Amino acid sequence: MSDTKTSTKRSSSAKTSRNVFSEEERAAMQETIRERKKAAKLSPDEERAAGEGEVQVKIAEMPDDDRAMAARIHELVLASTPDLVPRTFYGMPAYTKDGKMICFFQAKSKFKVRYATFGFQPDAWLDEEEMWPIAFALTSLTAAGEKRIAALVKKAALRPRESASEGNNVDARSDR
Repeated sequence: MSDTKTSTKRSSSAKTSRNVFSEEERAAMQETIRERKKAAKLSPDEERAAGEGEVQVKIAEMPDDDRAMAARIHELVLASTPDLVPRTFYGMPAYTKDGKMICFFQAKSKFKVRYATFGFQPDAWLDEEEMWPIAFALTSLTAAGEKRIAALVKKAALRPRESASEGNNVDARSDR
């Protein structure tokens, strides 16, 4: 048997490869940098108006099936929780409260996957016991799905004290 060792070093092409992220991921990161720089210069009213315009542009750029779903989710989010501020997040429709990201819609065409995603960020208050979902795969929207999204967005946007006064079971996170 031979005592030759296999090298654990990466080849030079692996070291210099810039393909750690896909083109779509790099574009999304560049887009969020532009979004943040632009938003930092706006008043709250200007931010809401600019965000609404940016979200509408992003929705209009989507393929038909993504566009229909994104437009309906946009309506649901703003109807269920009017104090959320629309804006874009990595080039996707998203919604903030007090400057903190609450939820977002990711079109399936964004990263060329088989379903769209409606997700929540850490500032969303969806806490249930020790574990809860933070993102949902969407292949279509039904009346039941729309109702669930509206309820989740309402819950996510509430602070712990607000939730307790409304009878929702939400952990106050005092130990975290």
